[in-house]
Amino acid sequence: MYVCPLPKPHHSKLTALATNRKLPDVDKPKVQEALGRYAHWVKTMDELDLEGPALLQRLVELLNGYKRYIEVDLIYDSAADFLYRQKGQHKVDNSVLEEFLPRLADTRLVPGLIHAKSCTAGPQSAFAAFTFSGTVHTLLADGGIFIKVKDQDYALSKRVFLKASTNADFDETDTISTELNVAYLAAECKTNLDKTMFNEGLETARALKQAVAGSRYLLLCEWLDMGPINTASTDIEEAIILRKAKRLGSNFREGLATVAGRKTAREAFAAHYDSHPFRVECFARILQHMSNVYPVQILLDEQTVLERGYF
Repeated sequence: MYVCPLPKPHHSKLTALATNRKLPDVDKPKVQEALGRYAHWVKTMDELDLEGPALLQRLVELLNGYKRYIEVDLIYDSAADFLYRQKGQHKVDNSVLEEFLPRLADTRLVPGLIHAKSCTAGPQSAFAAFTFSGTVHTLLADGGIFIKVKDQDYALSKRVFLKASTNADFDETDTISTELNVAYLAAECKTNLDKTMFNEGLETARALKQAVAGSRYLLLCEWLDMGPINTASTDIEEAIILRKAKRLGSNFREGLATVAGRKTAREAFAAHYDSHPFRVECFARILQHMSNVYPVQILLDEQTVLERGYF
């Protein structure tokens, strides 16, 4: 089933919010209720006894229901302005997807993961570069080797343990030992994807593929906030719009900063949100990329190659 540990970034953000001294009194009971809803959401996903498309369908249904509760019932409908205005700081809403994505690393969805060893899935610092630095006299442990990592919103990685030394017996006087997450699939997760974020993704994808040959890089977003760009000529495999919809216009969003403004726009906001749920087929595309990284058949079979005529 799950061959990688399941991180809980959303739970961490939600519990931190519950103890935030700035949280208005009117919101405290709702945040406590949200913790209960979270526990039920996780328990329901853990108990699913399904496989393949049926499992993915149910997981996305549960994601839609819980995400709507957090974004609309908890944050948007709050009787105070703190939760809505401070979304960028408490990150309770956008961390839901970060916690959900590792559940795709499931052998019932990606059978090839059965071959995975020491894998990690979820938000993590992943290997980005390995450089010899300093001078010929610089000890490895004092900066002679510089290992750069890059924070990834989501990565499916192999855990690698390294030891390097300037002496054959690995004497501790000049030896370093470290462990790395080597990301063979990485994704940037955005609520709204704009041109600046896309350009940042271009650079991250280029750096990843220089560090890890054969890796794949995805841009994932809920809402599109830019004109589409062909990724075929870039190092980005795909930009996947999980709700298949554009972001609400800036003129509409301006009125949502206050409780009164949100109440006035509640019907229109809810209609837009509910008519664009997370789409199963978009998550299916993520699974396809994961399956390409972890195929069921590891070694090329000569007879199969000869029958199809290429490899």
